[in-house]
Amino acid sequence: MTSALRKLTEAEYLESEETSPVKREYVDGFVYPLHAQAGATGKHGKIAAALFAQLYLAARQKGCWAFASDLRVRVSGGPKYYYPDVLVTCEDISDDARYAEVPCLIVEVLSETMRATDLGDKIRAYQSLPSLQGYLLVDTDVRAVRLFTREGEGWREGYWEGEGVVELPCVEAALTLAEIYVGTRVSG
Repeated sequence: MTSALRKLTEAEYLESEETSPVKREYVDGFVYPLHAQAGATGKHGKIAAALFAQLYLAARQKGCWAFASDLRVRVSGGPKYYYPDVLVTCEDISDDARYAEVPCLIVEVLSETMRATDLGDKIRAYQSLPSLQGYLLVDTDVRAVRLFTREGEGWREGYWEGEGVVELPCVEAALTLAEIYVGTRVSG
């Protein structure tokens, strides 16, 4: 058995991920299992599915692709590999690709177990990607979203709670909070 404190090389992680029974993220040589994936709530699943459905159609109209939680994002400078809930990329993704390197939009639906990571380490990692135009965080406790949008060398932060229309970059899609939270009992 391998020690949890032993660092893996990027190649070791990628090779072992192919046979792993659970999804695992890779950060600076360490592997973190995504236990939360197995226990996601119905509202998390509904929100992620609603976002994916809307973004898939918008992405295809732009010649891009949307992926739901199974395609990793590779962040260089570590490297790091994360599984976002939804990602949009306009790069040429082969049928056997295991990760994207130039996403233009990343969506994370917050859960109790991943909230701190999504609001901390992942923001910094994702914002280091030159291709990223937007990072959307969707709350599951209240009807609220936060969107970080690239503006030149910096980032602008927008926040909507209860109602509103969120203009998403890359795919130029406008989603209402009602569309994002369709089928859930999450209120504003």
